[in-house]
Amino acid sequence: MTKLFTSFYYKDDYWRVQQVLNMGVIEGQPLMDAQAWESLKRTSDKAVQNWIDTQMADRSTVLVLVGSNTASRPWVRYEIVKAWNERKKLLGIRIHGLQNSEKKTSSAGADPFANIKLDNGKSLSDYIPLHTPIGAASTDVHASISKNLATWLSQAPKRN
Repeated sequence: MTKLFTSFYYKDDYWRVQQVLNMGVIEGQPLMDAQAWESLKRTSDKAVQNWIDTQMADRSTVLVLVGSNTASRPWVRYEIVKAWNERKKLLGIRIHGLQNSEKKTSSAGADPFANIKLDNGKSLSDYIPLHTPIGAASTDVHASISKNLATWLSQAPKRN
């Protein structure tokens, strides 16, 4: 089982992320419930940053689970940049095709790696894969993620 840090937009995708974590392929950091997350956010940006830093510290891989609004979230960006700078394995998987708690799917969002530019003029999307599961129905998307997750994780690029 791969031990990793999971990055995602809490408000939109918590339910979808739980589906991925429950597949039994990965061991993610403990997820806060909505009340604990909101309480932490109200404390200070430094408190959120410290929580992220602590949770990510002993993880070798960062998995970004990408919903329709993930790319615009500042804490997701912080987590991606931190993972890149610390030379952790990094990859993304689109989860917009999974149903949420209201049995609704959403539209694909922007690639969160595309807006992070490097000194060489390229963006992280030139180096980091963003996998799109196949299937029209949520059950098909779930099956695609479940079938491919271990392979995608094993093939995640690692920086030397």
